[in-house]
Amino acid sequence: MSEEVIAGRNPVVEALKAGRPINKILLTRMGRPGAFSEITRLAKEQAIVVQEVEPAKLDALSSGVKHQGVIALAAAKEYVELDVLLQELTKKEAPPLLVLLDELEDPHNFGAILRTCEAVGVDGVLIPKRRSVSLTATVARISAGAIEYVPVVRVGNIAQIIEKLKKLGYWVVGADMAGTQVYYQSNLTGPLLVVMGSEGKGLRPLVKDQCDFLVRIPMKGKVNSLNVSVAGSLLLYEILRQREQTPP
Repeated sequence: MSEEVIAGRNPVVEALKAGRPINKILLTRMGRPGAFSEITRLAKEQAIVVQEVEPAKLDALSSGVKHQGVIALAAAKEYVELDVLLQELTKKEAPPLLVLLDELEDPHNFGAILRTCEAVGVDGVLIPKRRSVSLTATVARISAGAIEYVPVVRVGNIAQIIEKLKKLGYWVVGADMAGTQVYYQSNLTGPLLVVMGSEGKGLRPLVKDQCDFLVRIPMKGKVNSLNVSVAGSLLLYEILRQREQTPP
């Protein structure tokens, strides 16, 4: 599986009109003014990132195909709509478990987290449409096949999504070094949305404030934090341990 390159104005327009899952659109401002107006309009309507690049980058990506100054990078796997996923979860007897990645940027971390999510039975992973890694070929490779089994949802306003899930009965737990609770001392058996932050920055203050509680991983060494995919694995496996010891 790889990230598909769609080159040329008409192919990109048709892909947008057809609702193809697009990670990003790359274009170079050459030629007549307004040449990309329809593309940028459709991309804006679908909250797709548009980035200006040098023509040489498009030449390298298009592998000889005439790109006419624009390329769309299609997702390695189709995204799932949140409402569709939530409807499916109402049919489960076990409490649902979702993961929200707050502006994660490294595709290697994303792939590793997807692999753990598949292993522990996470029902779905939520990522922002902007300022976030997407489903790329690298993510697919690092996930070692997990990308095929874990639904991934792209969301717009994270604050609204968190509030929506709270109203549906989810508890929102954030992984943060400033957490007041140690992760294995917290009750993680009910319907959960686990929120993990970005590399280096962690959870954004607004997102952190919306969590019902924050959990931390004890650190006894001189390094003050773990890689986000490692921390996520510890937390998700603790959730699995608690749930297997507590029947629904």
